[in-house]
Amino acid sequence: MAYYMGIDGGGSKTYALLCDEHGNVLGKGRSGNGNHQTGARRAAASISAAAFGALAEAGLQLSDIRHAYLGLAGADRKTDYDILHPMIRSIGFMHYTISGDPMIGLRAGTSRPYGVALICGTGTNAAGRSRESRHYQCGGFDYMYGDFGGGGALNIEVFRTVLRAWDGREAPTLLTEPLLKLLGYAQVEDMFNDFLDHGKSVPLDAARLLFPAAAEGDDAALAILHRQGVELGKAAAAVIHRLGMETDVFDVVLAGSLLTRGDRGWIRGPIEQAVHHAAPNASVVTLTTEPVVGAVWSALEEDGLIVTNEIHEKMRVFQDFEAIPTTTRQE
Repeated sequence: MAYYMGIDGGGSKTYALLCDEHGNVLGKGRSGNGNHQTGARRAAASISAAAFGALAEAGLQLSDIRHAYLGLAGADRKTDYDILHPMIRSIGFMHYTISGDPMIGLRAGTSRPYGVALICGTGTNAAGRSRESRHYQCGGFDYMYGDFGGGGALNIEVFRTVLRAWDGREAPTLLTEPLLKLLGYAQVEDMFNDFLDHGKSVPLDAARLLFPAAAEGDDAALAILHRQGVELGKAAAAVIHRLGMETDVFDVVLAGSLLTRGDRGWIRGPIEQAVHHAAPNASVVTLTTEPVVGAVWSALEEDGLIVTNEIHEKMRVFQDFEAIPTTTRQE
């Protein structure tokens, strides 16, 4: 029997899933932040804890793993991989592959081993894999380097929109009262002065105020969400063109909380338009399967195996890591 491990190392959590070659889950492990960009030592400890937690549950050793696939937040450039490879080898992995976390979200969201992934959570990212297994990542850094949006930028858009409505540069917006309530102020002027005087930061939760305001027809909220969709659509088209996928049949997988929870098409609509223009045979789908499942499937494929329909149907229903069932290993 051959054993495979998938690891989803995100900025707030790390999940490890250990399976046999038939897709039976034998062990799970979980830990904290797996992004080396926020602390390499902490990331290594998180990845190690999650991996060895899954191994312990399965009653296996790391040397028993035929291949591991690690989808890690922050695995963006050569300088990142120069840090990550020694880190992963120091944990004890010998046969492994590292990619950025968009690639495991992509694999979890489609029945094909190729396609495009769009991430819109705290930040944004776009990445793809062609039929020929060529990869391309577009963005994933921040506004200064070409990106727009994600919770870590849309929160600022909400805040500045409220301020611009208050000072007369824009029309009144339904975002004002919810933002004041969220931040605990009676008036915009009080909020304005307190933030200036004390150098405060806008919490990420402010971005979620866009959805109820948009549902009530607020022009400002609708404009912000539309721009988010347009920008993500541009990123998807850039990946499609760079990989030469214009005539292929594939999925564009939408992942991240701002795309999978709350959006009623305000963001998705412009994405679909851009994708249809760039690749008419492509389909836009929303990720529902845990990304770590995509890491396991990628581990199988890196070892030359095929993710059969049976494995795909068995594992694609895993939507909540904590609820994924494990089975006893057969000797």
